[in-house]
Amino acid sequence: MKMRLRFAPSPTGQLHVGNARTALFNWLLARGQGGTLILRIEDTDAVRSTAESEQSILDDLRWLGLGWDEGPDVGGLRGPYRQSERLALYASHAERLLAAGRAYCCFCSQERLETDRKKALAQGRPPRYGGACRNIPLAEARARVAAGEPAVVRFRVPDHGQVSFDDLVRGHVTFGMDVIGDPVLVRSDGRPSYNFAVVVDDALMEITHVVRGEDHISNTPRQVLLYGAFGYTPPKFAHLALVLGPDHTPLSKRHGATSVREFRERGYLPEALVNYLALIGWSPGGGDELLPIDELARRFTIEAVGKSAGVFDPDKLSWINRHYLKAVDGARIAEASFRYFQARGFVRGPTGEALAFVGALLPMAVGSVDRLEEIPDRLHFLFEFDPLAALARPDVSEVLREPGAREVMAALAEALAGQPRLADRDRFRAAAARVRERTGRKGRALFHPIRVALTGEAGGPELDLAVPAIEHGAELPPSAGVAPILGCRERAKMFAGALAERPH
Repeated sequence: MKMRLRFAPSPTGQLHVGNARTALFNWLLARGQGGTLILRIEDTDAVRSTAESEQSILDDLRWLGLGWDEGPDVGGLRGPYRQSERLALYASHAERLLAAGRAYCCFCSQERLETDRKKALAQGRPPRYGGACRNIPLAEARARVAAGEPAVVRFRVPDHGQVSFDDLVRGHVTFGMDVIGDPVLVRSDGRPSYNFAVVVDDALMEITHVVRGEDHISNTPRQVLLYGAFGYTPPKFAHLALVLGPDHTPLSKRHGATSVREFRERGYLPEALVNYLALIGWSPGGGDELLPIDELARRFTIEAVGKSAGVFDPDKLSWINRHYLKAVDGARIAEASFRYFQARGFVRGPTGEALAFVGALLPMAVGSVDRLEEIPDRLHFLFEFDPLAALARPDVSEVLREPGAREVMAALAEALAGQPRLADRDRFRAAAARVRERTGRKGRALFHPIRVALTGEAGGPELDLAVPAIEHGAELPPSAGVAPILGCRERAKMFAGALAERPH
């Protein structure tokens, strides 16, 4: 039978990177084996589930490049694909179990259940339902429910024996019946429990492989028993180790960004995040790490996934992101980073001229940043030139103390006065040569003061790139949608003036 997998998020928040890795492993397995991937929305928690969260999850999955073959938005032959639209199926399956004596109605109050739970813990026993309602005849139970008495439906777990399953990641797993208890299948308000709904859904959707987090291992024996009660064949299970933070605790907000949306907002590329998530707990082999998603799918096998928890390493993610920033098309980087320039007020709307200008600046930045959001900071000298603020900084003051630095800055202002824009590397080098002739300075003693005078910074991109960019920006018309940029001769004059007013 053709492999069928599913990713089944609950729309109660943003897509966590741990869940995104689960979605990715399902996608890799399905695509690599020519299988089918189903997206199912588990939204029976009416209080916490929202349409906004569902849409956000779908958007993030698409941004990652993880499409699906069946789902709430694309349809399919085994829908509906939202659990809230499948309630009649759960009700009919619950009725089957009640009629067969494999389930029963439980009328125990929450207070009684809590008392029993505390008693079991105090005696050192695992808390499980005590079975007070197990022997109520079905006819009596139906009459009490019809009279308005609240009840849940519980599954009748065998009193003795064991339940086992073979996990594709963890091997043979066995649980004793004495630790399982009789799980709730249907709550008193008619909503199905997770363990019940997921069995009905996976069986009816003909899921062949369930790849999910290891936090579901304890649910699996209940689900295996339910498959047997219905006469369904269980799928093959694969439970993935959790993703931990650098301190080896479950990845959470205290470690920084944890949702796909947060990584998107910070300027990581989808290729980088996908490539990195694939490497948490799995290796593509061959000494390769930086691989496109299609090649990852070709190499992926669930049996090669490790049992140990993977540690989320932000530094490695940044390293991978730097690789893709350099590798992908510049026009795409310009478009993707444009909103960060807008947030700083450096550009307005994405006009053709503004996008082209931002794209022309990227060679000065992409080699020295980890994320898209850092690019405007790397290039802020173009848009924010303030000689007085620069002179107040220790790194600039250190340059001023270099022998001949003030003379170079004064000579630069004179050399550029009334001259054409330094529109390319050759014109800039010619201007620098004129300053060298006037001052006798060369090398670092020449170019370090020139950098400070033209950028207000003691370090930064190569001047051969920075200077033409400044001049290009200075020539842009207001209609380009780029914030006004001072040209080099204006900068040199302003810096020399500020320097003249500052005592040695």
